[in-house]
Amino acid sequence: QVQLVESGGGLVQAGGSLRLSCAASGRTFSDYIMGWLRQAPGKEREFVAGISRGGTSTYYADSVKGRFTISRDNAKNTVILQMDSLKPEDTAVYYCAARAGLKITTVYDYWGQGTQVTVSS
Repeated sequence: QVQLVESGGGLVQAGGSLRLSCAASGRTFSDYIMGWLRQAPGKEREFVAGISRGGTSTYYADSVKGRFTISRDNAKNTVILQMDSLKPEDTAVYYCAARAGLKITTVYDYWGQGTQVTVSS
């Protein structure tokens, strides 16, 4: 298991940028596929972006492709979500997530407490 703590959420205007960080505990961070998911009130939690264990492969939801960038630093046990050109529909609680495995996936087993991202019109 891993423990995940997100930070960096806040209020931004449409078209702005925000950088979310996820700090992972433990010494097995590199064994996990990492990702970001988000959930708006009244909606199901949805996949946003994923990254392979070594950080060489990434995958994005169509809604954020070209605007968001996921990266990881296994030496520092961190994963980043850089969000650019934000839209009001990006407003949600964003969760850092992890899954033990070999292949990148949109399904995760663990996630953090979440950080609120609000994009104003």
